[in-house]
Amino acid sequence: MQAPHFWFNDRNKPGLKARLLSPLGALYARATARRVRQTGLQLNIPVICVGNINAGGTGKTPTAIAVIQHLQAQGMSPHIVSRGYGGTLSGPVKVVEGQHTARDVGDEPLLLSAFAPTWVSKSRADGGKSAQAAGADIIILDDGFQNPSLHKDLSIVVVDAAKGFGNGRVIPAGPLREPVKTGMQRADLLLSIGSNSAQKNFVEVWSDHITTPHLKGSLRPLQTGMNFEGLRVLAFAGIGHPEKFFSTLRAMRADIQRAEGLSDHQPLTETLIKRLETEANLLGAQLVTTEKDAVRLPDAFRQKVLTVPVRLELEDWAAFNASLGHILNQKHM
Repeated sequence: MQAPHFWFNDRNKPGLKARLLSPLGALYARATARRVRQTGLQLNIPVICVGNINAGGTGKTPTAIAVIQHLQAQGMSPHIVSRGYGGTLSGPVKVVEGQHTARDVGDEPLLLSAFAPTWVSKSRADGGKSAQAAGADIIILDDGFQNPSLHKDLSIVVVDAAKGFGNGRVIPAGPLREPVKTGMQRADLLLSIGSNSAQKNFVEVWSDHITTPHLKGSLRPLQTGMNFEGLRVLAFAGIGHPEKFFSTLRAMRADIQRAEGLSDHQPLTETLIKRLETEANLLGAQLVTTEKDAVRLPDAFRQKVLTVPVRLELEDWAAFNASLGHILNQKHM
């Protein structure tokens, strides 16, 4: 299911639906506020949360990968702790590629496990304890900004620069898990992801809410040697905002014959992929999808679908490095 259009209207002019749903949004916000007031388990190693205020689709997974690689380049041994959205295992369990599937642990942890040891646990606290016991010297908490069970030493709020915080309203009146002001009071860094024009507009619209150091970045296709220019493709994506993937393909000058947006984390059944394969054959097109979707593909289709991985490029790591140095000093590491 795609996000309702009215979620992304001008925040200063909320539409009728948003206004009618605002009382329910206020109840949702109060429930979140009560939850985050709880005290979480504090570990002996730093915990960096990569989360958001919006409900999905902001770029958390590319951000987690970028942070992991940045820490590894400094000689650190980060582990990832994730709830494992959509997975059947409650954990804590260490994700093992080839042994676990997306159905077991969720697509994001399966993808992240290729970059660092990854733990799936419905209890973030238990996952954190397992990671620490296994030798992690720093933890990346995948999502969980509104989950209080594990104390966070550094919280990064990730936002799509083009969409911003939508109409500024809380679910179901808007796309937010909590009010922007409330969330930003707990954040240590804000990361907006998007083009230069989107970044400029984001700052113009939301400048009064940017109360932390502001990082800016963009997603770039990873160079794999595959030339997409002029390639006829049938593209599909089951991510928060599929249109971002389709825009990436257009920027790579792929010839998109059809673009099918699926629900976030939607299971890629053999029936669904077979249908897409049949349509692609009729169009003389190549099936192509995102890196996150690729881990959910049935084994029989892995070699038939091209993947376009993207990586986050930050303009400047200085604010992150300063915050990291501060928490490492606090932990006496």
